Amino acid sequence: MRTILEKLEVSHHSANESAWLRCQAAVELKDRGDYERAREVMRPFWKRFGERPNVEGLSPEMVAEVLLQVGILTRWIGSKNQITEAQDTAKDLISESISRFESLGDSSRVASARAELAICYWWAGALDEARIMLTEALQRITTAGNTRANAVIFLAAVEWSASRYDDSLKLLTDNAALFRKIPNHTLKGTYHNQIAMVLRKLMTVENQARYFRRIIREYEEADLQFKLAHNALYRADVKNNVAYVLMKMCRFKEAHTYLSEARRLAVIIKDKAVVAQIDDTRAQLLTDEGRLDEAETIARSSVRSLRKSGHQVLLVDSLITHGIVLARLGRTEQAQFTFKNAIEVAHDAGALNKAGIAALTLIEEIDDLPPDVIATAYEQANEWLTNCHSQNLLLRFKAVGVKLARELRRERPPDADLIFNKTPSLPDETVRLEAEMISRALANANGKITKAAELLGIRYQSLAFILETRHPDLLKLRTPIHRRKRRKHTLK
Repeated sequence: MRTILEKLEVSHHSANESAWLRCQAAVELKDRGDYERAREVMRPFWKRFGERPNVEGLSPEMVAEVLLQVGILTRWIGSKNQITEAQDTAKDLISESISRFESLGDSSRVASARAELAICYWWAGALDEARIMLTEALQRITTAGNTRANAVIFLAAVEWSASRYDDSLKLLTDNAALFRKIPNHTLKGTYHNQIAMVLRKLMTVENQARYFRRIIREYEEADLQFKLAHNALYRADVKNNVAYVLMKMCRFKEAHTYLSEARRLAVIIKDKAVVAQIDDTRAQLLTDEGRLDEAETIARSSVRSLRKSGHQVLLVDSLITHGIVLARLGRTEQAQFTFKNAIEVAHDAGALNKAGIAALTLIEEIDDLPPDVIATAYEQANEWLTNCHSQNLLLRFKAVGVKLARELRRERPPDADLIFNKTPSLPDETVRLEAEMISRALANANGKITKAAELLGIRYQSLAFILETRHPDLLKLRTPIHRRKRRKHTLK
């Protein structure tokens, strides 16, 4: 790096030579997490953030290269400073660089640029698009080196985000030799960090002790590599990840220590998105400790920050955390709204596995959901999580299925006749169907009996009589009755 920067001080370089040296220096500074300094290096061609670089006088090859590097820096700096529109600008710049590399017939740089564009889609939650781009890029990048290693890591991250943990681990394991060979400490550290993140998702009660030791070893190696790379930003991420594992092992005091160090590093670097991720972990930790009021404040702040960052997948995770805290505080309506918001954000972004997790958590955390809401959420979660590789998620599905069955049964004792070929009683079935319709109407009317009667197409008095005589168990669903005080009449 020093050699490259020293060369930049020499004034007799041509415009193309200067552009090439500056692009190489920017790449190395970016790998250190020093995005602002990388931006300064590119300043002769890129005067103002958010604007197109000035590539006048450069060769076609260098025009494409400058556009690519400015696009990459725009993506990182935009995320760090929560400039939402920066992600679209980054996509445009990288897409233009791809077109220019294609016109030059440079298939290697096309593949490299497409891998960078895929990262933009991944951050936005478009996992399928990112997977296709990265897979195609890897088919073209056959030479072992930093470019291929970068694509492997990000494809593994995409599979991890999609809950396809076995696929992510296989990809990393199959490319272990590649990461042993490359000298880039940032890529090596990211490799070990990603392995640990996959293993923590595959950790079960049965393999917990063995997996925990390996996960910590992988994180320690990642931290060492990032330290050698002078990358404080990625070190903060590792410490946040270690805290998460310690939290799952109920080692709360140690987890808080790691989170404090992680946040200190992220604040020094001034990366608001990473600070928000760390705060999300802190909110989960405080929730596990039963410190719900503190957890809610921090979770709300994390959501607010991630909305501005453009990281839709991370925003969904933070919304789920906030929904859990609200539900446990008894703020049911807010919790439902937050979980549904998480589902909407994930669905709109194409991160269907995250939408499935949000739907599953909605059922788990909120009692007294209408049976049709539970059934719909369960069916959608089942569809969206079809390809998940997590035993923990499967166990959660089993528990939620029991809850769904209980709700559909209206908490009545199990009726064995329902699973035998016995002709149902018409009067009994009529009463059961009537109860379901009334329950649904009361839920949609927020317990207001006048509104529920209107929805059912009957008079208020008729619904009140039916509840009192045939379905007294549903009276708990209506709003409390407020008796009017009788007026005192005075004689004049």
